[in-house]
Amino acid sequence: MTTAAGRERLRFLDFEFERLPNGRYRARVVLEGSPGDRFVGTAEGLGSQAGELRCAAEAATDALRGAVQEKLAFELLGVKAVRAFDSTVVIVAISCHNGMPATRLVGSCLTDEAPHRCAALAVLNATNRFLGNIIFTR
Repeated sequence: MTTAAGRERLRFLDFEFERLPNGRYRARVVLEGSPGDRFVGTAEGLGSQAGELRCAAEAATDALRGAVQEKLAFELLGVKAVRAFDSTVVIVAISCHNGMPATRLVGSCLTDEAPHRCAALAVLNATNRFLGNIIFTR
């Protein structure tokens, strides 16, 4: 992947989230590598709070897959909102495979307003340092 000079991480550009007429959710996440190099991920999920968070995290994971192409494989293991320190923290667990034993990554995002957007950001929080060390430095 070509990156901008000095950029070692993906940038979160856009997030869309909508409730569908059938009660399910749809999320869309746009990430940027180098300027103009955009990766779009989408997902649909169940109509529940847990489904809402998972849908957003899956969309971000889908965008990551586009960014790394076939260099790495990501799998969303779980996403959960927990109450801590008088705030809500969204935590995600992701498995990353690259032909060797899987690496488990954990990310989080502190929120009180939009937990679904925070789930997408937590995916980036979990993976950006790892991607900077593995993908962008080669």
